[in-house]
Amino acid sequence: MALETKLGTKTKGQVKEPTKYKVVMYNDDFTPMDFVVDILKLIFKKEHQEAVDIMMQVHKGDKAVVGMYAYDIAMTKTQEATHMARQNGYPFQVKVES
Repeated sequence: MALETKLGTKTKGQVKEPTKYKVVMYNDDFTPMDFVVDILKLIFKKEHQEAVDIMMQVHKGDKAVVGMYAYDIAMTKTQEATHMARQNGYPFQVKVES
């Protein structure tokens, strides 16, 4: 007795890219600039010069977009940055926006 199996699957449509969310950093008068650069390098994996440039955008313009990420990644990075700031006694704010 022979067993014959047909494997033929058809997929309809395409896989949709997840919606991207902005991670935004806000300026304050208490968090040191070097600390913000460290967060950008450690958590957001930015190269040194890019981290400095983003930090200066935050400093001069009150806020800056750090990057665009899928929701879960944006939330995780935001929570890590906030936790790191609180551990060091800074009120630094990072938020996820649509």
